[in-house]
Amino acid sequence: MPRIYDVSRTISPTLAVWPGDEPFSAERQLDLARGDRVNLTRLSFSPHVGTHMDAPWHTEPVERHPADLPVDIYLGPARVVSVPRRAGAITPADLGEIALAGVPRLLIHTWYSDQTDEQWSPDFVYPSVELIDWLAEQGVILLGLDSPSVDAFTSADLPGHHRLAHHGIANLENLCLKGVPDGLYELIALPLKLAGVCGSPVRAVLRELA
Repeated sequence: MPRIYDVSRTISPTLAVWPGDEPFSAERQLDLARGDRVNLTRLSFSPHVGTHMDAPWHTEPVERHPADLPVDIYLGPARVVSVPRRAGAITPADLGEIALAGVPRLLIHTWYSDQTDEQWSPDFVYPSVELIDWLAEQGVILLGLDSPSVDAFTSADLPGHHRLAHHGIANLENLCLKGVPDGLYELIALPLKLAGVCGSPVRAVLRELA
């Protein structure tokens, strides 16, 4: 049986979120312990909590929300590559000699995967514009990161987000690739079919390919 890796962060009230984002909370509305027929909760959280995708509308003046995007972007062959860089922008040279031909999804594994779900650090690495342009030349349609953003924490103009949008490359953020060997996998990371919003949590898994 092919091995399956769950590369999602667990969404809970203790999960670290981007400063200023609404953390996850669950309000119990009905309770079996109180004599109700079912347990029922109301959920509240930012769509960028945990492992998630950004819809184009997050940073671009276009009405493209999670419900508008083809699901096949988030389903198919993907390559996991570890990058030793500890800070700053990832460049093509950081990836070494990797072959992306026929593998249109790249997931970058950095030190940030060693962070627990409760930990937050602003010193994560992120893709350079040079890297994004190079990935577009290789035919990449999705870039996944274990860090919280495709731009530096202090960035005001968000060049990574805008460059990905320019090339039509989707992104995943806040993956957890700890314990996942570099190599080729099938990625399954479907967003919820949400209309009119800027992103969606995903349940991201990798399945080994024979």
